[in-house]
Amino acid sequence: MPANQRRTGRNRALVPGAEQALENFKYEIANELGIANYQGMDKGELTSRQNGYVGGYMVRKMIQQVENQMAGGQIQTTQLANQPAPQGQSQIQQQLL
Repeated sequence: MPANQRRTGRNRALVPGAEQALENFKYEIANELGIANYQGMDKGELTSRQNGYVGGYMVRKMIQQVENQMAGGQIQTTQLANQPAPQGQSQIQQQLL
């Protein structure tokens, strides 16, 4: 992603350097869903439902991958629980406690 288009707020990668991999993953998912040339198209031309479906399907696939790793013993739940919270979420966690 070009420097002048860096993401802020919630729509940013939590792991530095993962942006390009996530972008590529998004294009693969859009292609699987039958949205051709997603990378080159104006996302404003798509409905909110279509754009949301791409993001939702990405999340579903990522969760499926982690579940497969957990079922195969490649990752333990303690490894996931010990991940640092993204910035801004520690205040929310404190409110919940």
